[in-house]
Amino acid sequence: MHTADRARAWCLAGMAEGADATQIEGAVPQYAQGRLSADSIQALMAKYVRVASKNCPSLTSKRVSPHVLKHSAAMELLQAGVDSSVIALWLGHESIETTQTYLHAHLALKEAALTKLKPYSRAKRTRFQPNDRLLAFLEAL
Repeated sequence: MHTADRARAWCLAGMAEGADATQIEGAVPQYAQGRLSADSIQALMAKYVRVASKNCPSLTSKRVSPHVLKHSAAMELLQAGVDSSVIALWLGHESIETTQTYLHAHLALKEAALTKLKPYSRAKRTRFQPNDRLLAFLEAL
């Protein structure tokens, strides 16, 4: 079931329970007309970022987009321990390899992996000693 179908079902259930249709229309814009266009989503995002920036002024200097929200949600799921294959399905990725970028970007996961490693013990530093073959190559230049 797609998100739009779920939202539509939620709206219909709310109307069946006696909710006012205008409340539902406000919660899910254009719910009766079908999918929102990309422009509509961008306009709604801009509108609500402006509203939210009144309480959180730092939002005005941040770049907020549907992609950023999608990425943030994926990172939260990853941090909560959700398997990357499930996140790939949720994001609509054709391949789990696409989702691997989130693993590479997750600093806390990198830190956790590094803590599992044995500390590096520095050996006595030695000066590099080129072999004869390397020296002959360099002499020929």
